[in-house]
Amino acid sequence: MKSIIIASTSTLHGGSYLDYLLPALQLHFKNCTTILFIPYARPGGISHDEYTKKAAEVFASINIKLQGIHEFESPEKAIQNAEGFFTGGGNTFLLVSQLYKNNIMQLLAEKVKSGTPYLGTSAGSNICGLSMQTTNDMPIIYPPSFQTLGLIPFNLNPHYLDPDTNSQHMGETRETRIKEFHAFNAIPVLGLREGSWLEVKGDKITLKGSLKARLFKQNQTPEELEPESDLSSLK
Repeated sequence: MKSIIIASTSTLHGGSYLDYLLPALQLHFKNCTTILFIPYARPGGISHDEYTKKAAEVFASINIKLQGIHEFESPEKAIQNAEGFFTGGGNTFLLVSQLYKNNIMQLLAEKVKSGTPYLGTSAGSNICGLSMQTTNDMPIIYPPSFQTLGLIPFNLNPHYLDPDTNSQHMGETRETRIKEFHAFNAIPVLGLREGSWLEVKGDKITLKGSLKARLFKQNQTPEELEPESDLSSLK
């Protein structure tokens, strides 16, 4: 049975790394002694070792050891043997490129679909949908495919921002960008605001957190979803 947490962000304003998710993570990874961290989304400024260390410190507080996938000689074997997964944020184009380069996109999807618990934040959440085409990230590298893990039957837009009615900025809003996507694609898109996440248990998908999420469907008016909404039938 699938067991997945798909979070908009790793850090809330005024909080520390993953602190708002810790109670959920402790339950989510309760059967794990070690989880595999995938730091591939970081394009620079922090090394894979530094990124892994940051995440490992948090998981140590709930008595779970975290190891970076880059520490293993074979990424494929690391995926196959993992008790759980955490894919961190950064740039989704880079993350997807690295997953394909290391030949683990399909393998990771199969492991999670077979029941290995997974946590994604930001870019690590983007890849849970059918494709990465609704990411906010710049295309700093060209992945071989936009197809991602397909753990849920729709796409995501983490860090979703509502238009600021007091702003004089005349550029495109997130809603405009998602409507552009829907000019060519019928896949629903869920805008996840900061502090919101999805809990996936088997085929059940539930919106968690304190904020509403905004659901976009092709040729339909966007809909606001309350926390604890059931998205299991969305496709």
